Amino acid sequence: MPDTGFPPADTADVVLDVRGLAPPEPLERVLDALATLPPTERLLMIIDREPRPLYGILRQNGFLHACTMRPDAVFEVLIWRGAAA
Repeated sequence: MPDTGFPPADTADVVLDVRGLAPPEPLERVLDALATLPPTERLLMIIDREPRPLYGILRQNGFLHACTMRPDAVFEVLIWRGAAA
């Protein structure tokens, strides 16, 4: 479920592949990566299930996201800072 104004996935500056990791490790890794993400960069998270719990955390912290499910049932979640983040 994409937020408005999302940039294309090929603009990601950081790629984080967390496929195959058991919860809560994917969430922990993406939050660690976002803590050090420079304001102008975007992170692409690749995961084998939709990370629904992450979406509320992103909103609360001023991040925007766009999620796409690929034909192979892998999810790509592009994350970037909103204007106020």
